[in-house]
Amino acid sequence: MYDIAIIGAGPVGIFSIFQAGMLGLKSCIIDTLGFLGGQCNALYAEKPIYDIAGYPSISAEKLIENLIKQAEPFKAQYYLNQQCNSITKKDGYWEISTSKGLIKAKTIIIAAGGGTFEVRKPPIENIQDFEDISVLYHIKNKSTFKNKTVTIAGGGDSALDWAVILASGIAKKVYIVHRRNNFKAAPKTVEEINSLTENGHIELITPYQLSKLKGKEGVLHEIEVKDLDNNIKLLKSDYLLPFFGMAMNIGPINYWNLSIINKHIEVNPESMQTNLNGIYAIGDICTYPGKLKLILTGFAESARACHSAYSYINPSTPLHFEHSTTKGLPNNI
Repeated sequence: MYDIAIIGAGPVGIFSIFQAGMLGLKSCIIDTLGFLGGQCNALYAEKPIYDIAGYPSISAEKLIENLIKQAEPFKAQYYLNQQCNSITKKDGYWEISTSKGLIKAKTIIIAAGGGTFEVRKPPIENIQDFEDISVLYHIKNKSTFKNKTVTIAGGGDSALDWAVILASGIAKKVYIVHRRNNFKAAPKTVEEINSLTENGHIELITPYQLSKLKGKEGVLHEIEVKDLDNNIKLLKSDYLLPFFGMAMNIGPINYWNLSIINKHIEVNPESMQTNLNGIYAIGDICTYPGKLKLILTGFAESARACHSAYSYINPSTPLHFEHSTTKGLPNNI
């Protein structure tokens, strides 16, 4: 029996282990992925994050490493590679049915981000023949592309961010294929793209769309692209990185009788509680007036949810607020 079951092992979920532990609450964490870190590790492990307090710049991967280390003293149980299918209210606790068994907890904190995520793939007939070899939907190690020719497809932040990173002393050549001449990305990033294009490190292929992949045994040789008039260009490339975004799917959570608005769980921002007593939602999956989808916001929401959960679990025991500098780690750690 856990005090808090945390659904979602992204940065906000992992931080909730620490927050729960500081209140003397026993927690576990559940995630569909086989590793910790959620989208931070799955999609942009090596990309720098600039708005984490105390870190002028930190990679997503390093942030997750630090959060895991911070949570270690509280010895939370990790249930990975399993999906939460349903929840059932019992006498004094919630029963969570996962794809691998049952988990009992007095409260639940949902920190599932965008839920399970599915990559939006380009409609190319034989693309599956090259996946995981020459066609990659996320980058685990940027050194993979050292002195290689890389084609990046897409016009959003992810596409342009990675184009800047790879064109700055890693890849031999970077093509950007986009169906429009304009990009939907941060103005500063677009300026960097323009500068790298002028210097010859990036070549813009616009307005064009992916058409065919040519190669053998998963190894890419050429990418065929077409414009609206069916004019064809052939790009000799070692890798294709399609960045067309993710399809958000909150899965079974849809059927838990929670108040959901546009695939986001509605909460009371004072407590982070949902419409169900003892169930809280934090991070990108929750919504309330003035909500900001930032990791740093999720950290604050985690603290609020854990304090609310403590009061729910211990209604007759007042919680005396103390700063961590005064309180320190609990004596039993």
